[in-house]
Amino acid sequence: MTALISRDELREAIAAGTVTVVDALAGDYWAKQHLPTAIPLAEAHVAALAPRLLPDKSAAIVTYCSNVLCANSQQVANRLNALGYTNVRKYHEGIQDWVEAGLPVETA
Repeated sequence: MTALISRDELREAIAAGTVTVVDALAGDYWAKQHLPTAIPLAEAHVAALAPRLLPDKSAAIVTYCSNVLCANSQQVANRLNALGYTNVRKYHEGIQDWVEAGLPVETA
């Protein structure tokens, strides 16, 4: 299982610019709203796009999806780990928690 990151830890890491945030929903969901600085990366595209989008395999990466019931963030994290990424964590509560806390989101 992937290590978790709390909302507060993630908010601080985004503000500090020390993390790459990966929206595991991607597509229209990402376009509608996503966490600040998040890049879209669906599980089906990890192998093809990760080398270009995430060139540093030791960099801090956080995956997330819609909420605690969504499995996409874990699936993307698993794929990244299998490709040799060593610092992947998951924001388990997802964008629903982020929005409910009144934190800002971005749109495409």
